[in-house]
Amino acid sequence: MRIAFFVNSIATETPGYTTTTLALTAIQRGHSVVYVEPGDFILRPDDSLAASVGVLPDASYKSADKVYAALQDAAKQKKTFAISDVDILFLRNDPSLDATDRPWAANAGLMFGRLAAERGVIVVNDPDGLTQARSKLYLQTFPEAVRPATLISRSVAEIRAFVDKHSKGCIVKPLQGSGGKNVFHIATPTDSNLNQIFEAASGDGYLIAQVYIPEARAGDVRLFVMNGLPLECDGSYAAFRRVPTKGDVRSNIHAAGTARKVKITDTILSIAEMVRPKLVNDGMFLVGLDIVGDKLLEINVFTPGGLTRLAAMYKTDFATRVIVALEQKLVLRRAYGKTMPNSRLATL
Repeated sequence: MRIAFFVNSIATETPGYTTTTLALTAIQRGHSVVYVEPGDFILRPDDSLAASVGVLPDASYKSADKVYAALQDAAKQKKTFAISDVDILFLRNDPSLDATDRPWAANAGLMFGRLAAERGVIVVNDPDGLTQARSKLYLQTFPEAVRPATLISRSVAEIRAFVDKHSKGCIVKPLQGSGGKNVFHIATPTDSNLNQIFEAASGDGYLIAQVYIPEARAGDVRLFVMNGLPLECDGSYAAFRRVPTKGDVRSNIHAAGTARKVKITDTILSIAEMVRPKLVNDGMFLVGLDIVGDKLLEINVFTPGGLTRLAAMYKTDFATRVIVALEQKLVLRRAYGKTMPNSRLATL
C-alpha cells in the first residue's frame, strides 16, 4: 500500500518522532511512504485531487536516522500523485503550531483530508472527528466522570471565583495550544501574579481553568489508544509516565519532562473504556490519553507522540501493531468499497 503522512513541515520532522518510526516500519513491511505538507494539495477544475509529495525511496532502511536523511532529500524533489494513488492518508500534524504564523495551514489537513476521504482514501484520524476536536473543548464532550471540574472563560473574575471554590488550586492554560505552552498553577485566587498569568495565557484566546489534582506532582500517564482500545503488544501497554521537572507543573516531554515506565491500573483501563464509545464514533484511530489519578486531563488526537520512546523502554514494537491495523483497514476498504464510511473504517 502507499501511505501518506501529513505533517506540519518535513524540515521540522526529527528521527525521534513517532511519525518517523511509523514510516520506517511501513517501509520495512514493504509499503510505499510519502510525506505531504499543508501547501501540497491540488484540487483541479475537473474536481480531481492531487498532492505534491516527498517520496521516500524504496530501500532497506535500518534506522529512523536513515529515513529522516532520505526524507530531507525527498523534500527537495517532490513528485505529484493523484490522491487516488494513495491508500492511507495519516494526518499527523499539530494545527496549533501553524495557527499564528500560517493560519491557512492549520486546517489544511482537515479540509483536504475530507476531500480525500470522499474519493475513497482511508483517512486517519477521521477528518470530521478531528474537526470537532480542534481545541481542548473536545474533552468536555466526554463523560463527566472522567473529567476534572473545569471552567472555560476569558473573564479573570470568573477564573478568580472558580479558583476560590477549590482549595487545592487550579491549572490555567489556553483552550488552544499544545506542548505545555502557557500552562500555570494557581494556588489561590489572591496570587499576586494572577493578572500576569491571565495576560500571558489569554493571548491565545479562551482559557481553561481545571481543578488541580495533587497526584499531578508525580506526573501524568500517556496511554495510547488504537481503534478505541488501549494499544498493547507482547504483554505491555503503550504507556509511560511523564514526570515534570522540579518546580514545573508541566509534564510534557517538550517542556523538559521525563518519561518512565508505568504500571497500568484498573482505574486507567476503566477511563479508557468510558471514553471508548465516543472515540470510536468519532473515527479516532490513534490517540493519546493523558491521565492523572482517576481523571482524564487531555486527549491528543492530532499527533500523539512517544511510540519511539516506548519501543526502547519496553523492548516492544508498537509501531508494527499500528501499521498492521492500517493494512487490515485497506483489506476492508477493498472488500466493501465506499459503502463503509471513513469514520467507521477508521476505528475498525
